[in-house]
Amino acid sequence: MLLIERQDAVAVVTLNRPEAMNALSKALRAALQQALSELDADPSVKVIVLTGAGERAFTAGLDLKELSTDPLGMGAANATDPSENPARAVLACAKPIIGAINGVAITGGFEVALACDVLICSTNARFADTHARVGITPGWGLSQKLSRAIGPYRAKELSLTGNFLSAQQAYDWGLVNRVVEPAELMPTALRLAHEMASIEADMLVTYKAMIDDGYALAMGDGLALEHQRSVVHNAAVTPQMVEARRAAVQARGRTQ
Repeated sequence: MLLIERQDAVAVVTLNRPEAMNALSKALRAALQQALSELDADPSVKVIVLTGAGERAFTAGLDLKELSTDPLGMGAANATDPSENPARAVLACAKPIIGAINGVAITGGFEVALACDVLICSTNARFADTHARVGITPGWGLSQKLSRAIGPYRAKELSLTGNFLSAQQAYDWGLVNRVVEPAELMPTALRLAHEMASIEADMLVTYKAMIDDGYALAMGDGLALEHQRSVVHNAAVTPQMVEARRAAVQARGRTQ
């Protein structure tokens, strides 16, 4: 139900239940948390790409069929343990995670997508928040993260109608980084992942955390956090270290 492929310093994690629209069953949620935890701890992996099998769905969210037969299953909607809450499993990973959104990302699946650091979409991708239509409230972050990504007015339009958002409109609204044809989704995501992986691992982790932790604060507090962490980090950077990297930076600039 979960596939892991390694390409040098990049790991591709695929939700592999295409017959169920990659719905997040209890077993799949636990497997995803374990895989991300292991990849996070693996020094040979710098960047992770998360996607779904097939072209229909990234993930349709919680497995409603499974929940309908489990009287305790609805607790997953408010779970805080990353083994039950896949959005938290993604957020708990210190390394960059690129979401390669191959199809629909619905409700809980939308929340998992929002937990990723970068979103690359196929033209087949669509997003929907159907919490209100199902009669439950989000517990994996959607009510807060979506409004911060696209603004409260657009977020309310989506969440209070349950309407689908196309890949192109998601791009126009600033929700996703790029939209590509289905055949180009994984090549594009992997190119970006390998570009990130060309940076030193500790720098990726440090900078990602600085952005995420600061974004959760008011601007003044975020600037103070940046200053505090930057002073500590930059004190360990020597002129020799900068010089050693300068030529590579200049060479890369001439080829882009």
